Amino acid sequence: MTRYERYAIYVMPDGPLADFGAAWLGWDARVGRAVDHPKLEALPRPLAEITATPRKYGLHATIKPPFRLADATTLAALMADLAALCDRLDPVTLDGLTLARLGGFLALVPEGDTAALNVLASEVVTSLDRHRAPLTEADLARRRKANLTPAQEAHLTRWGYPYVLDAFRFHITLTGNLPRDAADITAKALAPHLEGLLPRPWPLDSLCLMGEATDGMFHLIHRYPLGPALSRSSTATSA
Repeated sequence: MTRYERYAIYVMPDGPLADFGAAWLGWDARVGRAVDHPKLEALPRPLAEITATPRKYGLHATIKPPFRLADATTLAALMADLAALCDRLDPVTLDGLTLARLGGFLALVPEGDTAALNVLASEVVTSLDRHRAPLTEADLARRRKANLTPAQEAHLTRWGYPYVLDAFRFHITLTGNLPRDAADITAKALAPHLEGLLPRPWPLDSLCLMGEATDGMFHLIHRYPLGPALSRSSTATSA
């Protein structure tokens, strides 16, 4: 079994939105290959430059941020625990997704109540943490450059990432940091291409185990459906 540099748990859209997102970013993490960018008019910068930062991750929303495997575990053990966890976690249905500016970057964010989604994310972060190796001092120093709040600092030292649990905000990153005017121009150019691609409602019914290769690009290792396997089997049979 391939051993990657780091692992992560993501939500990854599928279907037309994922296909467009792969082209937008220039990387399809589902199949592990580069994709040609679409030709969009009126962008303030080349699309390859706009999407350089999020490209390596693929189109995704982070649930458990990238981590190195602890010495006492294996990828097989992580996969087994994630499969068991997904089997007992219920799917979440969001009202939809919308394009928004978060700080200096553009992202797709959920519409409506996200309470159930936040509970799911917290459960994944905490339940799988035995598989995460402690951060190095260099990792900690890099994260602390963001002027963390006391709560975020506590999350960093306990869970390896500052923006989890009560600091978690679900988002699908589409760009790197942009000046406000460049972000606004990019959003205006991008919005028409998202029409018809953003599902309403959006059923979040799987989690994806991702691996970071030695070149820094993330690859889909396995997609795990949410909900008991027996229930899924019964639904498929009755359909």
